[in-house]
Amino acid sequence: MISVLLADDEAMIRAGVKAILAADPEIEVVAEAADGRTAVELARAHRPRVALLDIRMPRLDGLAAGAQIRQLLPETAVVMLTTFGEDDYIARALGDGASGFLLKSGDPRELIAGVRAVADGAAYLSPRVARRVLTLGGERMRRGPAARDRIGPLTDREREVLALVGAGLSNIEIARRLFLVEGTVKSYLSTIFTRLGVRNRVQAAIIAYEAGLVTGEG
Repeated sequence: MISVLLADDEAMIRAGVKAILAADPEIEVVAEAADGRTAVELARAHRPRVALLDIRMPRLDGLAAGAQIRQLLPETAVVMLTTFGEDDYIARALGDGASGFLLKSGDPRELIAGVRAVADGAAYLSPRVARRVLTLGGERMRRGPAARDRIGPLTDREREVLALVGAGLSNIEIARRLFLVEGTVKSYLSTIFTRLGVRNRVQAAIIAYEAGLVTGEG
């Protein structure tokens, strides 16, 4: 089972998200919180595989709560629930190491896909969020050359792995696609993160998008 902590200050939103996740028999919401501080306390108590956090919450916002959860429980993947247009929040969450972003107004299937993806070690960006992230701080045309420079030191195989990370594949899926063992994929990722100067898969995926290794459509 994929255990999920769900935090949102709006009870109706929590009920709706919980109902969507309940459609997947392998996902279980093990705790709910109405504010960020309670979310951190429940994460410590339940140790969920995924923490699904609203960005805007009282007492402690989702960004701060996510940062604390990642520090306390590195094995817990943090996914931010956002509304379209919260660009500053998305940019901050990227820098803080969130594993994924989902739009509250998105397709319910994206919610389940996103939770499954991050639980399996992949990054997940709602397609609309992915396209929006590409424009943060400048248009893709301006960011592309810098991104291509950053991937310059990567080997051909490392670029293949990075492109698949950008496409949202998990380590196991990348291993199958490239006929590698999962441990080798993890080794590649460690090297890629170091060479790119990033801390997580989402940050690496954005560079893959900007460098043209993968499109933002989807």
